[in-house]
Formats: sequence, structure tokens, C-alpha cells
Amino acid sequence: MTSMPTPTRQDGETPESRLVAAKIALPSAPPTPIGAFANVREHRGLLYVSGQGPVLEDGSLMRGKVGGDVEAEVARQHAEIVALNILAALRGHCGSLDAVGGVVKLLGLVNATPEFDRHSFVIDGASNLLAAVFGPAGIHARSSFGVVSLPNNITVEVEAIFERA
Repeated sequence: MTSMPTPTRQDGETPESRLVAAKIALPSAPPTPIGAFANVREHRGLLYVSGQGPVLEDGSLMRGKVGGDVEAEVARQHAEIVALNILAALRGHCGSLDAVGGVVKLLGLVNATPEFDRHSFVIDGASNLLAAVFGPAGIHARSSFGVVSLPNNITVEVEAIFERA
């Protein structure tokens, strides 16, 4: 874990101060990976965050098929939970979100029925939360699509790439 000094932001706000102002509480620790991988891998100024799911701090998983037994609006809330877990993983790796310069790209997967077509709407839950935390540096490139299944039948999974400050 490497900490870097907090960069001066044009608007005077930092990701950590935005969290406080928005009353957003992160999990005390990121979810434990369920396989042979790390939550975050840093390489050449980029922070690669492995796919995270909607896991609550008590370990509960948000499960189901979006467009079937889970409505799009509920899955969008699950994507917000995923974004919180991504931020917890980043904070755990970097020591502070202020050491993160911004969001580069997200890849969002939705465990969906074949006829479901609101993947972007669902993953906007994660995108909007990250934009709120990182301000203009939180606007990112993104892909989102539906898949036939996800690990442990979770509703959404998001992987992300960030840049160091």
C-alpha cells in the first residue's frame, strides 16, 4: 500500500471530503475476493479493480435475475452498493481516496433475463455514485451488458480502472 499526498483540486474538494459532504459511508473493509485474485492491482499509474458485486458489510449478497425476480430500479441500487465496495477496495489499497485521480473506465455486467434491455440504466447506479465522489474526474468511459449468470447468482458486477492522483 502506497500513499501519495493529496492533490490540489480545482474545486477545492477531494473525494474524501465529497464522501463526508454527501454522507456516504463506505464499508469498513472491501469484500474478500472469492477466487485467486486481488481486489486491486496497480500498474504504471493505473489502479485496476477486480469485479465487485453487491455484497453488504455483513456478507449478504444481493441475488437474482434482473428483468425477472429483480426490478431494474432495485438492481440500480445494487450497482450503488457495488460502487461503495469498489471505493472500499481503493481506499484499502491506497490508504485514502484522495490518492486516486479519477475514474477511467467501468465494465458493468447485469445478470439479466434475455429480454431485459436496461443494462445502462442499472449500471448508472455505480457511475452516478462515482461521479458524485470524484466530481468531474469521475466521468468515465463505460460498457454495460447483460449476461446469463454471475458468480453466486449476484445481480450486478462491476470492474473498474482508475488513475493515481
